[in-house]
This record gives sequence, C-alpha cells and structure tokens, in this order.
Amino acid sequence: MESAMLSRRNFMILTGALTAGARVPRAAAALAAKESVHVVNPMAFVNPEFRDALEKLPQQGRFGPITRATLPKLRAMMNNLPPPVRRTPQVTTRLIPGFDGDPNVPIYVIGAESGVVKPAVLHIHGGGFIAGSARGSIGLTQAIAAACDCVVVAPEYRLAPETRFPGPLNDNYAALLWMRTHARELGVDPDRIAVMGESAGGGLAAMLAIAARNRGEVPIVYQVLIYPMLDDRTGSTRSVPPFMGQFIWSRQNNRFGWSALLGEPAGSVSVPRGSVPARVRNLAGLPPAFIGVGSIDLFANEDIEYAMRLVDSAVPTELLVIPGAFHGFDGIAPHALLSQEFTRAWQNALRRAFAKQT
Repeated sequence: MESAMLSRRNFMILTGALTAGARVPRAAAALAAKESVHVVNPMAFVNPEFRDALEKLPQQGRFGPITRATLPKLRAMMNNLPPPVRRTPQVTTRLIPGFDGDPNVPIYVIGAESGVVKPAVLHIHGGGFIAGSARGSIGLTQAIAAACDCVVVAPEYRLAPETRFPGPLNDNYAALLWMRTHARELGVDPDRIAVMGESAGGGLAAMLAIAARNRGEVPIVYQVLIYPMLDDRTGSTRSVPPFMGQFIWSRQNNRFGWSALLGEPAGSVSVPRGSVPARVRNLAGLPPAFIGVGSIDLFANEDIEYAMRLVDSAVPTELLVIPGAFHGFDGIAPHALLSQEFTRAWQNALRRAFAKQT
C-alpha cells in the first residue's frame, strides 16, 4: 500500500506548512493555555520504529495551526499533487444525485467488474473536514479494492467551512444510497456494504453509520475507523495529556476543523444532532467496528472511549492501539513493522466481516 500512503503523507506535509491562529471559545482558550505544558522532548514518546520517518518531515511533524487565510493555499497545493494511481483495479468516475435536493456528488468507483458480485466499501477521505479529496486518495482506494477483493466507492464530498454539517454527511449518504440502489449494476452484494475512513474520514464514516441506522434504508455490515476524528471537545473543552497530539494534527487544528464543520466554536454546549459521533447518546444497533489509533495521537482517548461505548452497547468492536504511534503514522512510516501489522489488522477485520455474510 506504499503508493496509497504517499498521498496521505503529502497531505500531512502540506498541512504543516501553513501557520496562523483560529477563533476558539473562552473555555477552549483557557484550556489551551492550561495545556501549553512544555514537553521537553516529544520525540521520546515516539516508538523507535517511527522516529526516522518522523524526523525527516519539516519541523519533525510539529506544525502550526491552519486558518481561513491559509486554507486556500493548502487546498491549491494539494490539488496540484498527482494522485498515486495503479494500473489496476480499474477506476471510473460518475456524477450521482445529491441527497434531498443537494448538489450532484462526484464519485469514483474502483474495482467493479461485470459478471462478478463482490462486497463493497464506501471510503471517505480525511483532511480535517476542510481539505483532502477522493481523487487524492485513489491509490489508497485501489489498494483497498485489491487487498479485500471488493468494490470501493469514494465520494467527493463538499468541504467545510464553505459547506457545513450536514452537507458533507449528506453527500456521503447519497453515495451510500446510490451504491445500494445500483448494486446489481456495480456487481455489489447489497448485504455486504461497509464504510471506512481515516481521520476526519473516519469521523464521517462513524456519522454515516449512525445516520444509516437511524434512517433504516441501507444496512451497513461493518465500519472501519482509522484514527477517527470523533469528538469536537478534544482540545477545546476536554484536555489530553501534553504528550498527545504533538505531531501532525494539533489541538489548534482540531478546533479549527470542527468549528469549520459545525459553524460554531468547537466544544460549544450544544451541536447539531448527529454531527459529533462522541456526543450521540445511543450507540446501540450500530454495525460492528474496527477502531485503530496510535497511543500518542490526539484522538487516542476519544477513540478508546468510543470503542468502550460501542462495547457497552453490545456492538462487536475490535480496538487496536499502537504504542508510540502518532496521527497518520502508517502513512509516514509505511515500512515499519507496526505499520504493516496495523494495516493487516484492519484488512483482516474487513475480510472477516465480508466472509460472515456469505
């Protein structure tokens, strides 16, 4: 999966190149001041397997915050990066109707073959809700299709802050609904559809699983949440140990991304219903899940807590925490043994989920 991982690494490098400040509520500002504990050597908390790759990044992956002023530059730089693409599986593009009167949604369909029925994955790209693209993740989605012998559909959902919640969720739901209704055409088994995403994509995948459960139109067999972005309160009104979130994705950027999506400061007392998976009270009836995260990722605690809540809600859940791993470690150090074990773990979990339905 090396070629797929390089696109995520490029995103992380570009994200870190942009600096400035973000508007946060008073509580968040107070918490930020409290959390400004100086970590003498944050690299000491990084697993030795990942250190060399991290040290090669600009500023060793310790980047400043993204702002509205720098966001256009970030997106332009990312759009100019050619996506790593394999010769196979085949990739086609479609334009499908948006959900409930929303604009049409561009999608990529990967690995569909005539005369063959396969399971399918709806893949949602990461980027903090504010950047990234399905196009830039084509290499990754091709790798998923090849490794798990499935069809992958990747929607080009609208980004925040131009499109706030529920716009991005609606775009992904439109793609999920389209997969179900066009299953025969795609060679997809409608009873074996999973959702998957990394970082913000993982958060959106969790949102989508909740929305699909509530609407009852499309059964989802599994959810693969890779270091998912699940809780707007992290780094805004909820503190994390100072050694977490030191690399790649910071508290400041988390506040900016969530605030952009919600249209109000991250950590506010109330948020739109269904917008923050960690704030959804009832998790019962959700599809089985794989959740993977690094132990020094900003999202470690919120991901572990979400996994525990799923277990308490009788949702079969597999949780994998990689010691000394930061956000996006598997993309930055794809050859590390722990990165390879991590990738095999979620691939095997997805294959098992598909096999149970045959």
